[in-house]
Amino acid sequence: MNQFKKLNNIAGWFVFLIASFVYFSTIEQTVSFWDCGEYIATAYKLEVGHPPGAPLFQLFGRVFTLFAAQGTSEVAVAINIMSALCSSFTILFLYWTITAFGRNMFFKHEKNIEFGRIIAVLGAGLVGALAYTFSDSFWFSAVEGEVYAMSSLFTAVTFWCIMKWEQEADKPHASRWLVLIGYLIGLSVGVHLLSLLTIPAMGMIYYFKKYEYTKAGAIKAFVLSMIILGLVQSVIIPGAVSLISKFELFFVNTIGLPFNSGTIIYFLAIIGAITFGLIYTKKHHKTVWNTAILGLMMLLIGYLKPKTQEEIEKSDERDPAPVDMTPWPKAKEASIGILSATVIIYLLLSLASA
Repeated sequence: MNQFKKLNNIAGWFVFLIASFVYFSTIEQTVSFWDCGEYIATAYKLEVGHPPGAPLFQLFGRVFTLFAAQGTSEVAVAINIMSALCSSFTILFLYWTITAFGRNMFFKHEKNIEFGRIIAVLGAGLVGALAYTFSDSFWFSAVEGEVYAMSSLFTAVTFWCIMKWEQEADKPHASRWLVLIGYLIGLSVGVHLLSLLTIPAMGMIYYFKKYEYTKAGAIKAFVLSMIILGLVQSVIIPGAVSLISKFELFFVNTIGLPFNSGTIIYFLAIIGAITFGLIYTKKHHKTVWNTAILGLMMLLIGYLKPKTQEEIEKSDERDPAPVDMTPWPKAKEASIGILSATVIIYLLLSLASA
């Protein structure tokens, strides 16, 4: 098994290098004639794009533009390079996902593995990953400044995480992968909603790992996965933000508290509810619910950012308002804060799993 892991890692990075070479060699030298120009401009100036927006894409794009000559076409190239890198890493995680499936099919419980089977699994990963590397639609989005490359990366990493959980499901702290999935889905909302489509597939993998297969059980698992998908997309994502305005209107206009009181109370209520849920489920040994609450918490951390009324007016195309093109003065502080929070969360999760 150690031999397979070593060869699997080497082959994965080899595929990554091939994809990177191809995409960097064919990268767009300026903007493509659709949303790319808008995304590049809004990332460069940290401004509001068309609804529903892609704030995480713009933050990462802004970081890449810092390495370009300001005010030149190099800005577009820098963001195109970001898309190329995201696409290369997508191919890497796609390869590892394919080989994870092959491992489960051919030698999941074997200690002494035939070298021929290892080559067959690695070859399947190479064929699948390289076929996707050179596919028309993916190659097209890999070399331009659009959200689909980064969205594909989040989708690939999210599904790779459920495969890692499946390998470690019987070990202590395996639920860390499920918590990470929640965080990644929350972050991906700041790019595109594509990764939400992995929820039903991940639900089925969870079912097959934890329960004995029956036709009725598989149908119930699929239906429940679709319900979770609907709740995340139609309730949690829009509701988490819309409730802020309702709290603000009630506590400010009805009760008469100062501005932003509703927003503060809203966040305190969420923190209190999550804290109570975690303590209660841990005390009563409700592992599944504890993991679900942690996943929801990480999803909200990755996604939730309150909008001011001014931001809503700017980004609402049904009622256009002039957009101030002055870069946000707090962009640097916000970027440092986001990076610090990400590192702290990673360290906490690492310590918890130790």
